[in-house]
Amino acid sequence: MIGRTRKATGFWALLVFLSLIIPVSVVAWTASWASTLQEEEIPGAAAAAGVMVLVFLVFFLVIYAYFAICLQTIAKKTNTPNGWWGWIPILNIILMLNIARKPIWWIVLLLIPFVNIVIAIIVWMAIAEARGKPSWWGILMIVPFLNFIVPGYLAFSD
Repeated sequence: MIGRTRKATGFWALLVFLSLIIPVSVVAWTASWASTLQEEEIPGAAAAAGVMVLVFLVFFLVIYAYFAICLQTIAKKTNTPNGWWGWIPILNIILMLNIARKPIWWIVLLLIPFVNIVIAIIVWMAIAEARGKPSWWGILMIVPFLNFIVPGYLAFSD
C-alpha cells in the first residue's frame, strides 16, 4: 500500500512540475522567436498577416450569412415567427429551438460541454422533422462538411 501511495504521489508531482514548466518554456521560446522577428524585420510580414486576417474574416462572414439565410428560410417554411432572428447571434439559437418546438431553457443545455453536442443533434433532428424530412438529416450535422449541406437542403428543398 505504501509503494502505491509513493507512485501516486510521484505521478502527481511530475504532473504539477510539467504543468508549470511547459508554459514557462513556451513563453520563453515565443519571446525569443518574437525578438528574432523584430531584429530581422521580414519584409511584407505585416501585409501578409493582414491579408490572412481579411481572408478569414470574409470566409467567416460568407458562412455566417449562409447559415442565417438558411435559418430564415426554414423559419418561413415552417411558419415560425421572427425569421429575421437568424441573423442575430443568440437569437438564432432561440429561433432554432422555436422551429424545433423545444423549450427555450434548452439554451442552457447548449452551454454545457459534450451535452451541447447531443442537444444540437436533437434540435436539428426536430428541425428536419418540422420540414417533413427524415430525422437522420439532423444527425448529419455532426459530420464535417455535411454540416454545410444539411441546412441548405432543409431550407431550399421542397
